[in-house]
Amino acid sequence: MPTLIATPTNLKNSDLSDPHHLLNALQDLRQSVYQEGQEIFQRWRPLIKRKFFLLSALNLAYYLALRHHDLRSLQTALVPWGLSSLGRSESRVLPNLDAVITTLGELVNADPSSLPGRRPLRAFFRGDRLLQKEVEAVFGKTSANRQGRIMVTLPNQAAEDFSLVLKLVECGSDCFRINCAHDNAEVWQAIIKNVRLASEKTGKNCKIFMDLAGPKPRTLEVVSPDVNSRMFVGDRILLTRNSPQTTDPTIPFRASCSFPEILDQLHENDPIWIDDGHVGTKVISLTPEGVLLEVTHTRPKGEKLRPEKGLNFPDTVINLCPLTEKDFQDLYFVALHADIIGYSFVQTAADVALLQSEIQKRLENSPKNIAIVAKIETKEAIHNLPEIIVQAAGKQPLGVMIARGDLAVEIGYQRLAEMQEEILWLCQSAHIPVIWATQVLENLAKTGIPSRAEITDAAMGERAECVMLNKGPFINETVTILDDVLRRMEAHQLKKTPQLRALHSW
Repeated sequence: MPTLIATPTNLKNSDLSDPHHLLNALQDLRQSVYQEGQEIFQRWRPLIKRKFFLLSALNLAYYLALRHHDLRSLQTALVPWGLSSLGRSESRVLPNLDAVITTLGELVNADPSSLPGRRPLRAFFRGDRLLQKEVEAVFGKTSANRQGRIMVTLPNQAAEDFSLVLKLVECGSDCFRINCAHDNAEVWQAIIKNVRLASEKTGKNCKIFMDLAGPKPRTLEVVSPDVNSRMFVGDRILLTRNSPQTTDPTIPFRASCSFPEILDQLHENDPIWIDDGHVGTKVISLTPEGVLLEVTHTRPKGEKLRPEKGLNFPDTVINLCPLTEKDFQDLYFVALHADIIGYSFVQTAADVALLQSEIQKRLENSPKNIAIVAKIETKEAIHNLPEIIVQAAGKQPLGVMIARGDLAVEIGYQRLAEMQEEILWLCQSAHIPVIWATQVLENLAKTGIPSRAEITDAAMGERAECVMLNKGPFINETVTILDDVLRRMEAHQLKKTPQLRALHSW
């Protein structure tokens, strides 16, 4: 479903230093935002079954309309008037615009009947309450000690070691992730039992997040000259549909693809990244066996070609069912036992509708209102994020995960910082909680010593509603430190808004 694009407000031809011209520009902007926002919302309206989400969807539509304009000159012109709040309007687009217009209009003695007026204080902050309500619909009641949640991926030892789970809860974990790519229903059931028991023993609310594996393209069988052979820039790799053969010595590196149908969707010069971006390649030709790749990026010491390593196709829209046969089978257990279902490689609203349908089949007439977390991992998912949000949150509680591992490879590392900000803003406008994920405090969890950069990254994660940690030998210490960082940052920052707590360092 394409999003309507507005014609940007022409601000360059206006003298925005004149408050009357500035007021006119703001009123024109409001009219444009309202008209376009209503058009977007009316297209979405039939999809929304939760009345609770109607106001949120409308605000999301207004936010999209607002951000189709380049507002930099307008924002700068408002600063001398003490009205530079457009940059913090995500959760309340029209109330914020109305407040700015009305205040400026009063300052220049504009006709009161031409001004939209201010909302009552409670109505002005309604968006913040709607976000908090959705947070609790996904993650449960908020702790009195900390607003943000901490999610931890559990190892399979948690099935047998209750003390491992209990200690994580005592350190501050609020939600536990089970990766359904590993183990089986028997192990998952034992893990869930220990989490429920730890929650009961501590009196803390703990949710079960079960992450469907999804169609992760990987290398399968691999052929190399020998076990120590490394690939360098300029080398060639044959990516095959079937088991790789070694009949051609001019192409010594070969690997089969876990989803061979992807190879039929590729074209010459399409980039392919292997092993979380460690090996960069491009398609140089299509062959009867598969595709021939040329290596374009490795470390100076080269890289080994290994089995079971991820494949990313950043410039190709891959047409795969987002649920594998394993996912369909796992859902019989997951739908009944999980509080939250993680949806890997979701790319469109139709993908969301498929999962919703499969969940409903398994729950039948159960009143359980299970939450979905859409994991944003591809360019296509970013492009379709507004429609993904509306399809999902229009029927059930929704969270969005910024899955920075695959996302960085798909869009480029240099764009990741920009894009994670935009996802945060968009989700706030829809009053949808965000999970900040991938390699958060990874050095600390693995070695017991954090890097300086990852402490800053963890602090940035406070602007999301949940921060996800992966497992590691020092995970208890990691949860404790993250808990401390989040508490400190909450006193200073709420989303994009500084809290202006008194400073005690000087």
